[in-house]
Amino acid sequence: MKQFEDFRLDTANQCLWRSDVQIALPPKPFAVLRYLVENPGRLITHDELLDALWPETFVQPQVLRTYMLELRKVLGDDASQPRFIQTLSKRGYCFVATLTEHDGNARHLRSASSDLGATAIAGREKELAYLNDQVQLLEGGERRLIFVSGESGIGKTALVDTFLHHLKTSLAARVARGQCVQGVGGKESYYPVMEALSRLCASQDGETASRILARMAPAWLAMGCAPDAASAARTAAQEKPLGDLCAALEELTADKPLILVFEDLDWADDSTLNLVSALARRRARARLMVLVTYRPPKRSAEHPLKELRQDLLLHRLCEEMTLAPLQKPAVATLLQRELAQAELPPGLAAFVYQRAEGNPLFVIALLEHLIAQEILVRRGTDGAAQWVQQVTFQEMEAGVPDKLAQMIELEIERLSAEEQQLLEAGSVMNVAFPAWAVAAALGRDAAEVEEACDELARRLHFMKRAGQDDLPDGTRSPFYVFTHGLYREVLYQRQSATRRARRHMHIADRLGALFRGREAGVAREMAMHYEVAGDWVRAVDALRVAARQAEQRQAFADAAELLERAMRIAQNLNGVEREAAAQEILGESVAAREVRNLPAERPRKAPQKV
Repeated sequence: MKQFEDFRLDTANQCLWRSDVQIALPPKPFAVLRYLVENPGRLITHDELLDALWPETFVQPQVLRTYMLELRKVLGDDASQPRFIQTLSKRGYCFVATLTEHDGNARHLRSASSDLGATAIAGREKELAYLNDQVQLLEGGERRLIFVSGESGIGKTALVDTFLHHLKTSLAARVARGQCVQGVGGKESYYPVMEALSRLCASQDGETASRILARMAPAWLAMGCAPDAASAARTAAQEKPLGDLCAALEELTADKPLILVFEDLDWADDSTLNLVSALARRRARARLMVLVTYRPPKRSAEHPLKELRQDLLLHRLCEEMTLAPLQKPAVATLLQRELAQAELPPGLAAFVYQRAEGNPLFVIALLEHLIAQEILVRRGTDGAAQWVQQVTFQEMEAGVPDKLAQMIELEIERLSAEEQQLLEAGSVMNVAFPAWAVAAALGRDAAEVEEACDELARRLHFMKRAGQDDLPDGTRSPFYVFTHGLYREVLYQRQSATRRARRHMHIADRLGALFRGREAGVAREMAMHYEVAGDWVRAVDALRVAARQAEQRQAFADAAELLERAMRIAQNLNGVEREAAAQEILGESVAAREVRNLPAERPRKAPQKV
């Protein structure tokens, strides 16, 4: 159960607890509170909340206000000084209370947010130390701009959260934080700036911030701190130079440093990027740190953030920190902290590391999946309780946790139908796939497919070009890889069985055509495609070809294994075909054993010259 102050959200029984008193909530207010609690610390827009709770149903946004009033009454929360739910006028809500995990049924993970200094920073000690070093430079009036980049789920926000958490205890600093939102950037100028100023004005230093903004940048004060006048203020601010706001922010650093955080800057509007640029280029000394997170923008080679970052790096006006996937020891540490036990179940760290490929978000999702499926269960009582595995991880069926599958599906659905087809066809091969295989699966021209795949590789963060294959006809075909195997699994499983079978057949046929006369070299791979496609006869034939080649190489163990596999596949044939194929395979197996057991022929002496 999620706990905040003396409240506990009981999702199993759909109720709220205060200390030991159960509070019954109607279904919809409970659903609203649950959604906010499960998405803490970020803006939940009205549209997101309506879509989540009333999918495919039109509901007036005013209904949310009614439920919020009811929730505030139950929680004893004050909208003007919120302890739990902050209202961001005309935008949405944010759950601001600190959350911990109440281990009511001993089946939940320990919340990462309950110990930011431990769980969230697993494997990021060097990065945290670097940020702390940058803070020290602020004391000399040296402004800092730091880009924190990395793929989705790599831990950018967790690193920033942990950094700010430590900062509270080591340095008196003001913090203003804004979130760039997909779909809003480009439509609403200065969106994250508004949120940052709003939070700054509502903080403990709000009175000082409001006074300086009122004196030096009144239009920006109205924009951030008087939401009712936000529209007119935004228009007024756009007509003024950014210097007013920059000067006000610099003035705020006179008595203590200011940390200005913008998250997901790849979704920012041009106006916000202009502000970041201006703050980086100004020469006045200021104890100001601008800390931004972003996912490398591959949607367009001319993305304005890419241009801004390259220019600032060129002129040494910023620093960049790219978060790499966690190494195996860091994944093990993360699992130990999440499970709150030093000794992990055998094979857990290796299994999760291999499947998650070092992505912290994937690590947690996989762990939650193992617990939900009761592959990991908690045994024992009180302090002696330990997480143990019910089955070995090798016996598990491959699959993608629902949370990750939904996240990946959302990314895929944003692509065009043609782009989705290209990726699905690539997934039929494996994590790595050549352009010729995609062309064969779709029955399209190879050159066109290569151009389309190159374009996708430039734009998508989960696919990249990895090299070229030399084909038997002397041509070359580029090949690509999915950066995470989980993306490949989702793309593969979203295709119908009939479509997958047809594409496997096309790829196998193309392999045979490319290697005509040398089919034995790719027979094993052809057999795999034919087997998945359900063409048992051709799968058996290909395996027998591969077995004969193995015999020629005197790899008799390989030949025996291939023939055993062919025998298993042959069991799928009808009676007559099955019997005939079994007899032929058996005969080849006997012959292979006889050849294997023949004594080695003695080498003949070379004839002597007389």
